[in-house]
Amino acid sequence: MSRLFVRRSLTAVGIYSSVVLGFAATVVAAKAFDSTRAFGDYATVLFAAALSQVFFDLTVEEALVKYGFRYTTAEDWGRFRRLFDAALRFKLAGSAVGAAALVVFAFLAPSRMTIALLLAAGIPLGQSLEGLAGSVLYLRSRYDLRALLLAWSMGLRLVGIAIGARYGLAEARAGVLAAQVAATATVVAVGLLAFRRFPQAPARELGDDRKGLRSFIVQSSAATGVLSLRASLAPLLLGAVTTTTQVGLRYSVAAFLVSLVLVPPLYIYLPTLIRWIYDPAYVAAANAARVFTIAAAVQFIFGWTKSFPVTIGRPGLRVVTHGVEALVVLPLVVVLGAKWGATGAAAAVLVGMVVFAVMWVFIFLRIEPSDVQRPPAIDEIVAEDESEAGALAR
Repeated sequence: MSRLFVRRSLTAVGIYSSVVLGFAATVVAAKAFDSTRAFGDYATVLFAAALSQVFFDLTVEEALVKYGFRYTTAEDWGRFRRLFDAALRFKLAGSAVGAAALVVFAFLAPSRMTIALLLAAGIPLGQSLEGLAGSVLYLRSRYDLRALLLAWSMGLRLVGIAIGARYGLAEARAGVLAAQVAATATVVAVGLLAFRRFPQAPARELGDDRKGLRSFIVQSSAATGVLSLRASLAPLLLGAVTTTTQVGLRYSVAAFLVSLVLVPPLYIYLPTLIRWIYDPAYVAAANAARVFTIAAAVQFIFGWTKSFPVTIGRPGLRVVTHGVEALVVLPLVVVLGAKWGATGAAAAVLVGMVVFAVMWVFIFLRIEPSDVQRPPAIDEIVAEDESEAGALAR
C-alpha cells in the first residue's frame, strides 16, 4: 500500500505539474513577444500545429492499453508484439499526414509565419512516438513514470519557448521543436527499456481481434478528431475572419481555466489578473476571459462526461456529443468572431458548451441498465484519463 500511495502521489504531481508548466509557457511567451500581434501569430501557429497533430493523428494509445492488457493477461506475446508493430505503422502514417498538412498550411498562411509553421511540422512525429512509448509504461502500470516524463516534456518546452521567444516567432518554434526532440528521446528510451522487460516472442497475426482493434482505433481517432475541431480549428477560423491578435487574446485567457473553483472572484478580478500576470496590453482580453470562465464552469460541472461513456461501454457517445458541439461552435465562431472578435468567439464556445451539457442531461436521464455494456478494466480508464490530461497539458 505504501508503494501504491507513492506511485499515485507521483502520478498526481506529474500531471498537475505539466499543466502548471504549460500555463507558465503561455505567460513566458506573452511577455517575450513585443506586441499582441506577434503573440497572436505565435498562438495561431500553436493551434495549427495542435490541429494537424490531433486531427490527422491516429489515436492508437487507447487501443494499445485495452488490447495490451488483454494480451499480457493471456501471455499472448506474439500478438502483443504484432500489436505494437501495427501501432507504430499507424502512428508514423498519421504523423506524416499531419506534418504534410502543416507544410501546406505554411505556404497558405501569411509569410511571417511560414518558417515557424515549417519548423512545427516536425513536432507531430515526435509527439506520436512519445505517446507510443508512454503506452508501454501504462502497460507496466508505471503511471507515475509516465506522468513525471510528461512534466519533464512540458518543462523542456517551457525552456525552449523562454529562450526562443526572445528572438522571434520562428526561434520560439525552433525551441519547441528542440524540446520535443529531447523529450521524445527520453520517453522512447524509457519506453524501450520497459518494453524489453516483457517476454520476447515472434510476432503473429492478430486474427479475430483485427476487426475489433480497427473499430476501436477508428472510434478513438474520431473522438479526438472532433475535439481538435472545437479546440484548435475554432481559433484558426477566428483568425481568418479577424486578425491573429484576436487569436492571441483568446489563447492568453484560456490558461485561467485552471481556477474554475474561483469563478465568481475570477470573473470580477480578471482584468487585474491579466494585467498582473501578462501585460496591460492584454487587458482587452478581459471580456472574452469572463465569457470563457462561464463556459469553463459549465464544462467543470459536466466533467464526468469524459469517463462516463467509457465506464458504461458506450464510447461512441463522446463522438456524437462532441460532434454536435463542434457543429454548433465552428459556424458561430465565424459569425460572432467576425463581429465581436475574441469575445464573440468566447460566446460561441459558451453556446456550444451549453448545448453539450443539455445533450448529456438528456442522455443521462434516458440511460437504462440494459444500455450499459461491460465496462473496461480500471487500468484502461486510468490510462485514458491520464492520456487526456497529457493532451490538455500540451
